[in-house]
Amino acid sequence: MLLSADLWVGALLRRVGQAGSFAHVSRKGDARAGSVIVKVLNQRTLDAYVLREATTGEESIWMRPVETVSEPDLDAWITRQIRYDPDLWVIEIEDAEGRHFLTEKVDLR
Repeated sequence: MLLSADLWVGALLRRVGQAGSFAHVSRKGDARAGSVIVKVLNQRTLDAYVLREATTGEESIWMRPVETVSEPDLDAWITRQIRYDPDLWVIEIEDAEGRHFLTEKVDLR
């Protein structure tokens, strides 16, 4: 991320709010360098996105690290990630259409 984590999260929250959806920070990480998990919920789907940092010759891309239909399973995975990275942010978005509101490239596989 080129921006500090707190600025990037603030921009995401504003985009979600401007679209009429709801988002909140369920875990606040390091303001400058924390990684972010974006958890997206609607009545039919459940997704999580993490940023895979760019390597030489590639660009950063958001990807789904796990596939699950169970929110408790996803929350358990997030809890494990926090143990590895205590600077981690977790943003939860509730959107009727299941939109993630990420403006960067997203791998939807």
